[in-house]
Amino acid sequence: MAKVVFDHVYKKFPGGVVAVKDANLEIKDKEFIVFVGPSGCGKTTSLRMVAGLEEISEGNIYIGDTLVNNVAPKDRDISMVFQNYALYPHMDVYNNMAFGLKLRKFPKTEIDRRVKEAATILGIENLLDRRPKALSGGQRQRVALGRAIVREPKVFLMDEPLSNLDAKLRVQTRAEIIRIHNRLQTTFIYVTHDQTEAMTMGDRIVVMKDGVIQQVGTPLDIYDNPNNVFVAGFIGTPPMNFIDGVVKEDGGKLVVDCKTFKVKIPDGRFKHIKEYVNKPVIFGIRPESILEREVTPEAAADEVIAAMVDVYELIGAQVYLHMSIGDASFVATVDSHTSAKDGTKHEIVFNNEKIHFFDKETEKAIN
Repeated sequence: MAKVVFDHVYKKFPGGVVAVKDANLEIKDKEFIVFVGPSGCGKTTSLRMVAGLEEISEGNIYIGDTLVNNVAPKDRDISMVFQNYALYPHMDVYNNMAFGLKLRKFPKTEIDRRVKEAATILGIENLLDRRPKALSGGQRQRVALGRAIVREPKVFLMDEPLSNLDAKLRVQTRAEIIRIHNRLQTTFIYVTHDQTEAMTMGDRIVVMKDGVIQQVGTPLDIYDNPNNVFVAGFIGTPPMNFIDGVVKEDGGKLVVDCKTFKVKIPDGRFKHIKEYVNKPVIFGIRPESILEREVTPEAAADEVIAAMVDVYELIGAQVYLHMSIGDASFVATVDSHTSAKDGTKHEIVFNNEKIHFFDKETEKAIN
């Protein structure tokens, strides 16, 4: 049993800084969960409290059914992979991976079996006699993963393990870590500031800001149903567009009036939106939910909006169109074969089945 439970956990540093505030979370056995958020949000501190590298100020943390608040890190049956790899430069790969097992006085045959099995999983069998300085960044990261794997722990803890790798290698290693999790079937807790890593790797995501857990859910649930403006803007590339508007009645229907354009609000989709009639709201729409008129010919004439293309940004199969209508600016993600050009007007349609609304004062989602 390797579930991990945060029960009203706080971490307070000297000087009154509260790094983690009232964290309540149950991480399931064999789950891959990702803590994500900007620098200073408390995600690494949360991980270090699980590892025993930071003391808990208030509350309790359980690994399995064991309360670990006062259990030494070496007795928690966890393995941690650090951002900087933390390999011993004077040891070869084999001994770097075997070192922790030797300290625990495992038999030589068992050490050899575990090291070679981990090396096979990671594809580094031919590197076992090399020292870290003779390895690339990606190879060093595999060795660090191997050192964690040989422990066969209840829980793997990973603190931004891919941040030192180049973009291509990050994608490759990301897939390797997912495969390792699928093969080992052990609980993984992974910390990153990269929302793409969070979306692609996690069974569930924990979004944090200022020490507070903002939302916990599957990647798709958080993407489709963000709790607040912060989560909506943090998850997604490019981020969700936010435009100030006012909810109004127009011909018996509700619309959001953004001064220079209006968007119809679908009947029945927003349970409490009628309470906001004639009140300011934050209108949110993701770039991929802004459609080109040329690919939605069935759009009614009153739904089509002409927006100025300020910047055309080609990224391969897609184009980011940075657009504006009066004072309102936003980004649309369209196919690279678009007819849109810099400095011209382009007809678009907001997919009103994919729009979001947030309370102007609280910034919480209006559901």
